[in-house]
Amino acid sequence: MRARDLGIEFDGDPGTNNAITDVPGVEVGFTTLIESEGEHALRSGVTAVLPRGRTGVGDPCHAGMHSMNGNGELTGSHWIAETGMLHLPIGITNSHAIGPVHRGIIDWVVDRHPLVAQDWLLPCVGETFDGDLNDINGNHVLPEHAVAALDAATRGPVAEGNVGGGTGMNCYAFKGGTGTASRSVTYGDQSYTVGVLLQANFGDRSELTIRGVPVGKAMPDDNPFATQETRPPGGGSVIVVVATDAPLLPQQCQAIARRVPLGLARTGTTGSHFSGDIFLAFSTGNSGALHTGWEARPAVGTLDAAAFVPWAHVDALYAATVQAVEESVVNALVAAETMTGRNGFRSPALPHDRLRALISP
Repeated sequence: MRARDLGIEFDGDPGTNNAITDVPGVEVGFTTLIESEGEHALRSGVTAVLPRGRTGVGDPCHAGMHSMNGNGELTGSHWIAETGMLHLPIGITNSHAIGPVHRGIIDWVVDRHPLVAQDWLLPCVGETFDGDLNDINGNHVLPEHAVAALDAATRGPVAEGNVGGGTGMNCYAFKGGTGTASRSVTYGDQSYTVGVLLQANFGDRSELTIRGVPVGKAMPDDNPFATQETRPPGGGSVIVVVATDAPLLPQQCQAIARRVPLGLARTGTTGSHFSGDIFLAFSTGNSGALHTGWEARPAVGTLDAAAFVPWAHVDALYAATVQAVEESVVNALVAAETMTGRNGFRSPALPHDRLRALISP
């Protein structure tokens, strides 16, 4: 079930699958871990995003990132800020599993792409907190789970809700998790795609707004966080990955990442201090044109050259980003199912019938 299946309308023209994988070459894979009950309940996993698929590792993409609130982590971000390039697959998991996923991506590259592994490896791994549903301190997510997510990566439709790194996440005090969407953009005689995948784990119930309707205020009941004094309202975090095949400069990718909060704001969030909101955007344009590393360095005198959409014409990509981010959040909420986890904590699904009644004219 996705938001459009409930009759919810969104701005813009979606791609074939309305997913980040509509961007040519992008693949997504998951490892979902649901085991045990009680104090050591496991409700977590790993999401893998491969910008050029499993066979394109080592061909850098121009990239940029933006932190709306730094109460979170995205490894490898300093190197992106330095070079404007993304070199490896992206992992998303829970806050205390960054290390195993980071190691797992390295293990996967060493085994599957040994030539790439001759250089230093700085994987990008993002996180959000799933400690309400998951035994986050239990060391359950292992490097092999990241390897499995990478090996499972495919194109086509993308699972949403309680999958991968989004398995144990909450959003606006409903069950949250993984969401995705895409938009088609025309530039001259070219057609490009902007795709978004996010891990939604943020927002207070009273904030939730869907297509301008304050649905959170209309559904204050069944809120598992209402009586939790140790849980700050709106906390939790969101990691957003934006992909496009439009050829862009690193600064333009960063500018796209800065537009992500506008899409999140359409769903009501005001950006809690206790929510780490970190965004990464990359362009798969200019394949083969960018050189990096030491082993693959070009000959002295060689000049790299990259095409890019003129700055005067990037507004359509900004709009597509905002639209796809908004829909991705709602898709995550609609797709997620009620989950009970650590010590019996229950996270309720967003009620489809009540949402449809509120949204319908």
